[in-house]
Amino acid sequence: MKKTALICGISGQDGAYLARLLLNKGYRVFGTSRDAQAASFSNLSKLEILDKISLDSMMLTDFRSVLQVLSKVEPDEIFNLAGQSSVGLSFQQPVEALESIAIGTLNLLESIRFLNPSSGECFGDTSSNRADEETSFCPKSPYAVAKSAAHWEVVNYRDAYDLFVCNGILFNHESPLRSEQFVTRKIVSAACRIAAGKERTLKLGDCSIQRDWGWAPEYVDAMWLMLQRPIADEFVIATGETYSLETFVSSVFSELDLNWHDHVVMDKSLLRPTEVMESHSNPVKAEKVLGWKAKFNMHDTARMMVEAQLSGKF
Repeated sequence: MKKTALICGISGQDGAYLARLLLNKGYRVFGTSRDAQAASFSNLSKLEILDKISLDSMMLTDFRSVLQVLSKVEPDEIFNLAGQSSVGLSFQQPVEALESIAIGTLNLLESIRFLNPSSGECFGDTSSNRADEETSFCPKSPYAVAKSAAHWEVVNYRDAYDLFVCNGILFNHESPLRSEQFVTRKIVSAACRIAAGKERTLKLGDCSIQRDWGWAPEYVDAMWLMLQRPIADEFVIATGETYSLETFVSSVFSELDLNWHDHVVMDKSLLRPTEVMESHSNPVKAEKVLGWKAKFNMHDTARMMVEAQLSGKF
């Protein structure tokens, strides 16, 4: 019999790539959005899988809504990718960040318990230390605070009620399905417009920040692998390599034979109230236990995002 998977937040980057992966593995895939009738599922359309997925409306902050959908779908596996996904937006809408992530996760866990069927931002500034599954959290944004709370909710429900629930602590992972609200896609889109003569400059905040950037389509493989193990656990999912935003910008512009110094200007209005300056990961456990290791690094990600942007498909 086919397994049934429920993806909460299927319209986003990760949800779309995960849906494609599961369909290829023979799953029946159900997906939710706050309003399935009005939501844009353009990412699913871009991957040409929209007609293969059953969609339903679900508000993670509404316990009754979550309970109804889980009762209807009766999934074998649930992937929670819903909730506010922007660090920058979380400073403007901190209550929505906490409710959609922390309370949404709690409602999902409570529904699973009743029916009986995480993010690298949590670590904050790691300086030169490489964060693994045992590293203490030190969140630097409302988004990271909410993610940290959701992480410990999962651990608590696993310990208290013997639920098979896992935390994927994913560091930055990008793709052409990102919206321009995210800095990586903003950079790629602007650089391509500059190369085409449609724009002259790109405004950015602090380019000295350092992140571990990976390729999103392969990160969803790790999500699936976590649920195939006999024991639920936490896993850091990352490349293990850290680069500055300046290096990412340089890599993107180089793909287009442009010198980024000629086009990028700093805009102080884009600076956040608090910022993680360095983010380093240690994904050894994922390789050892899951057999998962990132194949693509930041430069690969920049190149593939530029290629996708130039193709016109995204």
